[in-house]
Amino acid sequence: QANPFQHRICHVFSTSENSDDSMSFEDFLDMLSVFSDSATSEIKSHYAFRIFDFDDDGTLSRKDLEKLVNCLTGQDEESRLKRGQPIQNVRTILEESDIDKDGTINLSEFQHVVSRSPDFA
Repeated sequence: QANPFQHRICHVFSTSENSDDSMSFEDFLDMLSVFSDSATSEIKSHYAFRIFDFDDDGTLSRKDLEKLVNCLTGQDEESRLKRGQPIQNVRTILEESDIDKDGTINLSEFQHVVSRSPDFA
């Protein structure tokens, strides 16, 4: 209930043909296996990338990254970032992660970045 990515998680793991993001028991088990300690960092980063790719286009664009920053920082008055700060955060993320300098982060760039972060797994 408190996870800001709950709808994206259901969307990514759902195999429902109704496009309603409902999850079967098998979908639920798949999700649990990805989030388990025994899942590899490659599998975890693949699904994290898909969860953060809000428009499902295979890249993390500025728009995806802005949504990501907003989800992580919250929407209430106490946790909301100051005006312009999310844009600066997105700029910093792109500077550090966009290896091919195309203005987006692809899966391999994302996996490269998270491989350097021991806290990710």
